[in-house]
Amino acid sequence: MPIYEFRCRACHLKTTALVLNLARVDEVRCRHCDGDDLERLASRFTTPKSEDARMDALADPASFAGVDEDDPKSVARWMKKKMGGEMGEDFGDDLDQAMDEDMTAGGPDADGETDGL
Repeated sequence: MPIYEFRCRACHLKTTALVLNLARVDEVRCRHCDGDDLERLASRFTTPKSEDARMDALADPASFAGVDEDDPKSVARWMKKKMGGEMGEDFGDDLDQAMDEDMTAGGPDADGETDGL
């Protein structure tokens, strides 16, 4: 499938676009800022994995190397990198926001219990 990746020189974010005709590749615009000064990136390619294969990869104990289960930020980094990569998702800002909200509103109290549960 002719999906290309670009980096916007204005906002420095990555954009993907379906380009059916290479003669029209210069018409692609940034999805984030609508800029037209884009640099085409060398795209990665992957082989399709079944959902079972992705879950097996996440369950591999080696995938938890360096994760401190008592440190929410360490777990969040693992989720963004490993889990996001296996699931094909970019958790980015959404995960950061959820972690910030949890740390301020419903994190463990002095007894180690979670508020509201």
